[in-house]
Amino acid sequence: MLTTHSFKRPLATVAAACAAFLTTTSAFAQDTIAAGGAGVEAAAETAISTVNKGDVAWMMMATILVLFMTMPGLALFYGGLVRAKNMLSVLMQCTVITGLMIVVWTLYGYSFAFGGGTSPFWGGLGKLFLAGVTTDTLSATFTDGVEIPEYLFIAFQMTFAVITPALIVGAFAERIKFSAVVLFTLIWATFSYFPVAHMVWDAAGLIFNGTLAGGVAAIDFAGGTVVHINAGIAALVGCIMVGKRTGFGRDMMAPHSMTLTMVGASMLWVGWFGFNAGSNLESTAAAVLAMINTFTATAGALLAWCAIEAVMRGKASMLGGASGIVAGLVAVTPACGTIGPVGAIVLGVIASACCYFFVSVVKNALRYDDSLDVFGVHGIGGIIGAILTGVFTSTSLGGIGYGEGITMASQVWAQITAVLITIVWSGVVSVIAFKIVDLIVGLRPSVEAEREGLDLSYHGEVAYHS
Repeated sequence: MLTTHSFKRPLATVAAACAAFLTTTSAFAQDTIAAGGAGVEAAAETAISTVNKGDVAWMMMATILVLFMTMPGLALFYGGLVRAKNMLSVLMQCTVITGLMIVVWTLYGYSFAFGGGTSPFWGGLGKLFLAGVTTDTLSATFTDGVEIPEYLFIAFQMTFAVITPALIVGAFAERIKFSAVVLFTLIWATFSYFPVAHMVWDAAGLIFNGTLAGGVAAIDFAGGTVVHINAGIAALVGCIMVGKRTGFGRDMMAPHSMTLTMVGASMLWVGWFGFNAGSNLESTAAAVLAMINTFTATAGALLAWCAIEAVMRGKASMLGGASGIVAGLVAVTPACGTIGPVGAIVLGVIASACCYFFVSVVKNALRYDDSLDVFGVHGIGGIIGAILTGVFTSTSLGGIGYGEGITMASQVWAQITAVLITIVWSGVVSVIAFKIVDLIVGLRPSVEAEREGLDLSYHGEVAYHS
């Protein structure tokens, strides 16, 4: 039995066709190994595969852009938001998570997500240690017979696996052991990120097939569920289980460098074009649609956040502007390939308003210490974006339309189902993972170490010298 590659599809009918095609046509399958990993002679191809150099060049660039989002984009964005004594701790967490996830993805993460298995929850062991992957093996794109090198697909998906756990650390920044971050990342990625990626983007996946939504697949073009809701829920669980920062509510905990935060937010916006447009897997008009929506939704969210602040607080802040940028980027991620540019602006405005409400009202009312508003922006923004994707995909609102026989109501229900599955899955795994980490290495540093700052306590360095 030959293993197959799976990939993202925006519409339910396309998903169904894709799944059928993957099981019947060797043009979308590896032709060099059996599922168990033993080498076999290449099967005769039933269709001629085409690898376009333009697609390859674009996807190589998109992959680099997504890495740029984490290193240095997210690291600087988060680093500027913490106090100076914890700047390096955040940079180090993002850096080590990057290295860890690259290795883990290569060893078993790719197989767990896209290993060719038929389980609705994980991809199996067929690609363990990248078994059978060579410079000649290919992965399918959205055009029949057009493929890209499998190594390129692996690398692109790897950068998604890198940034997702890195997003989580902002929720409990300034108050967690470095060893706890590393161990949590390893456990959470294994049991939450890889399975959710499989469920959403693999042809056999539970959400891809719409098994719990009447056969209608959820639309998640670039990772609203897989990345942002998945990370956002883990962040909420983490900030509660790790506990509040020492001095929370009493000490001054303002960002130490809004300059660096603005630089990081700008890098995130630039890198996000690789994230969204790259998810098309080809250099086509569909990638251009994702690109322009990444412009317009973000702009709408940025302006909305600033306007809300101006009305509510009398002043529009740089922190608010940066938060609006990220809220817009998060919200448009699942929708960027299926909605129109004007709809994207509206989506950005709605998401920005909802995220602002959670960050400024709900968090204060419930008194949880989400240090850098990961849940308030990524979790809530991801939920809003994922659900409203089902609305703004409608041709009447400028989108590309639904699959045959699919109504707005059925698509929205599929989106809600995907959101609920992700929330429950990530929430349960996160609780267990944090508990395991607490039992093995502990979550919190000592009060003395926290007051001194995690830079010196765990890394023996300081970010700035007077």
